[in-house]
Order: sequence, then structure tokens, then C-alpha cells
Amino acid sequence: MSAEIRKIIHIDMDAFYASVEQRDNPELRGLPVAVGHAGERGVVSAASYEARKYGVRSAMASLKAMRLCPDLVFVPGRMEVYKEVSDAIHTIFREYTDIIEPLALDEAFLDVTHNKRGIPLAIDIAREIKQRVRDELGLVASAGVSYNKFLAKIASDYRKPDGLCTIHPDQAADFIARLPIESFWGVGRVTAKRMHELGIHNGRDLREWSLGGLTREFGKVGQLYYDFARGIDLRPVEAVRVRKSIGCERTLERDIFTRAAVIVELYHTAEELLRRLAEKDFIGNTLTLKIKFHDFTQITRSITCESPLTTMKVILPLAKQLLSEVRYEEHPIRLIGLSVSNPRDEEESDTPQSTWEQLSLEFEEE
Repeated sequence: MSAEIRKIIHIDMDAFYASVEQRDNPELRGLPVAVGHAGERGVVSAASYEARKYGVRSAMASLKAMRLCPDLVFVPGRMEVYKEVSDAIHTIFREYTDIIEPLALDEAFLDVTHNKRGIPLAIDIAREIKQRVRDELGLVASAGVSYNKFLAKIASDYRKPDGLCTIHPDQAADFIARLPIESFWGVGRVTAKRMHELGIHNGRDLREWSLGGLTREFGKVGQLYYDFARGIDLRPVEAVRVRKSIGCERTLERDIFTRAAVIVELYHTAEELLRRLAEKDFIGNTLTLKIKFHDFTQITRSITCESPLTTMKVILPLAKQLLSEVRYEEHPIRLIGLSVSNPRDEEESDTPQSTWEQLSLEFEEE
């Protein structure tokens, strides 16, 4: 007997934060809008599609965004509002299934193989959810439908904004063959550059590589690339996601390069980290330091110890030890971050799912 084909939907809200602001303030509709702060140290948290036409993107420095789009309108983030809207979206989801895996406030996977309404076609469920989000919340969502998470995510990005795309099992091989390697899940800028150097530019090129070759070049994650090239992704939609780490970061008012100034900011970051650890009752053994320099390049350094990281007496000396490996005297720092994670969880994944929170902003990056 053949295995049951799963029906997975990936819902992704289009320009979520910016769209909420345009919905709530009609004067912003049709204008290039950025959620964030316009100051010298500001960062764009989200950009409307009108702003994206100029090249404005989330996580971009506000000054650069304004150079690209002089008419850009900045509005402050309202995280509590975005969370309320996200809750309303999930209320709609739960009318179809309880197997929901949130990835962020604005996106989630839904397993509708056995859905509450007995609707046979997943695309009909996706179409219905999109329409309800538009009618009930005044927002636009894109949806992707397929038999696994990898392809559902790819499908939701394929026809944005307001997209609806299905990748059937018998179409998957041809679809993946044409897919640019940059669109593969887990392939970032650095990995894409390495793949280009190896002659891998799309799914067809990737499929020609053996498992041994990919693991030799990319380590354990090579297995993931090997499977994705063949349309294989056995990961279930997980209704409960385990928090693997807790972290925080500080974007500084000005770049710093003296040891005294850096130690002071490191101490304040450690204080906030401890507060978040206590709030979530989280215990881990690995400390990671994140540094972003004045030119937006960044590095991370980690250390694992036997005892749990729960006090300033333990965390601060380790953070200083990690900092000693960073050369910042002629390379000023603009951001400092610290996170605590559980090494056993991280060993199970090549891409630990850290939860970073931007202390200097009232919103999270979209």
C-alpha cells in the first residue's frame, strides 16, 4: 500500500507590518512605507511593496533606504497590534486544522491532510483562507500548496504578492530543476556563492551531485540539499515548536571601539539576556556572542560549558572571553548580541533556531 500523500499549505502575509499600517491609515495607501525609525541608527523592519520597487528591504539601514527612495514614509512599529492581527489570522487557520506550525507572526505551515471541514483539495482551503483574510482582516496573503514543507514554502513565494501556487507531485521534478539555487531553503548568500563556484546554479545542477559530493562540500546539510533537489522533505508540520535558544541584541547609538565602552554595552546586554532567561525559565549551556561592525559585516563566537548559564557571575566572564577573540579597535562595533542555547538541541540541526530580539526597536524584523 502506498504512503498517504500529505497536503501542506504555507501561508505568508504580504508585507505584513507595512500592510497593517496602510490598512489602519488610509493616507498611507499607495505610498512607499517603511516600518521603523528614520534616524541615523535606524533600521527598516518592513517595507511596503511600493517601497520595495525602489530596492528598500527589511533589515536595511534607514539612511540607505532613504537614499534609494527619497519619498519613503517611515512609521513606528506597533508590535502589540501585529500580534493581535496574527492571533486573528491563526483563529481562521484553526477552523481548518489544529496542525499549525508558526514560523513568525506573518507565516505558518498548515497540515490539512485531514482537515476539519472535509475539503478534499488543499488548494480550495488555501483559496478560502486567503479570501477570509482579505474580507475579515483587510489584508493580503500568499499561499503555497504541495506535499511537503520545502515545496509549499517555495510555492508561496512563487507568485507574490497575492499569490496562490500548487506544486503537484508529478510536477515537482521539473519545477525544482528550473528553480534558482538561491531559492532553495537553507541556501543563503555565502552558500549560493560557493555553489556557483562549483557550477551549481539551479535545481538541475544540484541534482547531478552525489550525496557524498554534497556532504564533502557542505557537511551534514549536504543531505538536506540532496533531498530537496529530489523533492524529498520528510519533516512533519510541528504544532508545538521547542524553543532552542533565547537571545537579545543592542543596536548602539554610535559605533564604539574602546574596550571600556564595549564592556559596558556587553554588561547591559548580559543583564537583558538574564532577564529574558528568567522570564522564559530557560536553561542552556552554550553562550553565543554576535557582533555587527560599522560596515554591517558580522561574526559570531560560541562557547559551551558544563554548568547551566543562569547567572551574571557565569555569563559575563564567558562573554568577555568570547569578546577577546574579536578585533574591534580599528573595526568599530554597531551591534552586540548574546544568546544562550542548549547544545543537545543544536547538535540535531545545522541551523540552530535562535530567538533574537532587537532591544533598540519596538518591533521584530519581518
